[in-house]
Amino acid sequence: MDAFKLIKELKSNLELEAQYLPRETGLHLIESTQENGNGVSAKSRDTRVEDLWSLTSFFGYSTQTFVLAVNLLDRFLAMMKVQHKYLACISISCLHIAARVTEEECNLSSSHELIRISQCKFTVSDLNRMEKIISEKLNFQLRAVTALTFLHLYHAIALSHTSSRKNVLNLDKLEAQLKACLCRIVFSKAKPSVLALSLLMLEIEALQSADLREIACRLQIHLKISKSDLGRWRSLVGQCIREYSSPECAKPDHKRLVWIVSRRTAQNLHSSYCSVPELPTIPEGVWDESESEDSSEDLSSGEESLSSSLGSDAEGPYFPPNFRCCARRQ
Repeated sequence: MDAFKLIKELKSNLELEAQYLPRETGLHLIESTQENGNGVSAKSRDTRVEDLWSLTSFFGYSTQTFVLAVNLLDRFLAMMKVQHKYLACISISCLHIAARVTEEECNLSSSHELIRISQCKFTVSDLNRMEKIISEKLNFQLRAVTALTFLHLYHAIALSHTSSRKNVLNLDKLEAQLKACLCRIVFSKAKPSVLALSLLMLEIEALQSADLREIACRLQIHLKISKSDLGRWRSLVGQCIREYSSPECAKPDHKRLVWIVSRRTAQNLHSSYCSVPELPTIPEGVWDESESEDSSEDLSSGEESLSSSLGSDAEGPYFPPNFRCCARRQ
């Protein structure tokens, strides 16, 4: 694709990005929720995103699937009042929806396999019902303009404007850094175009390339991103990347994970999955505007039988453990 078409596509996505941003008031409510309460806290959200990252690697899904799943999750959580016990089902549903949107059909894992590997105690019918709720609440806008969209466009534009092959931007590295950022809810507040440009500029600074720096500055001017806004997010992204790159917080392997278990463990997993009863119908009710500033809706239930069936805690086995250890120190 030539430079003119890339700029045209960039402008088109810039006009659409606001439609796919989570409600900021909803994100603030999540950040203010106590960790030991019934609601979804920032920590529980971040832990679930880390789970999605590892499940994405396990099933060999693309970065696009992971980023879209996080976008769907944040948009849904920011508009709904969700009890913590439903969070596992919601996050897995978002991953399943995202995979169907972005992956080839031959690469899709079955619902049974997704539930079994995630070790979440709900059934296929629960998953299907939750996917229907999420799709309806998001008005079936299941494709989104994300930071990855802009990162790919910036990368292509940079390559089309430079003849130097010495300091080539590493797209895989940029994608890994984006995934690390998305594991923290604070970056869900950033405009995708700004978050992606922050990642690009920090990588260009590391490469010390004058040509690439000039291209990034031209992109900033073209997108009308203020210096103050870009500076704020560059600082936050830089801090995240430094912690992520530290020896205590090593980057996970990008290879597809291989899970090897004993016969006894496999039998236990299979019997545990099959013994889980179906969830009762999840009632929905509009959250009274007098109860919340953002007029979120309520996804809750009086059925206490679900308290142990939906939502393993932050100690689930399928996410980057080193990265979580680093996050806990904050």
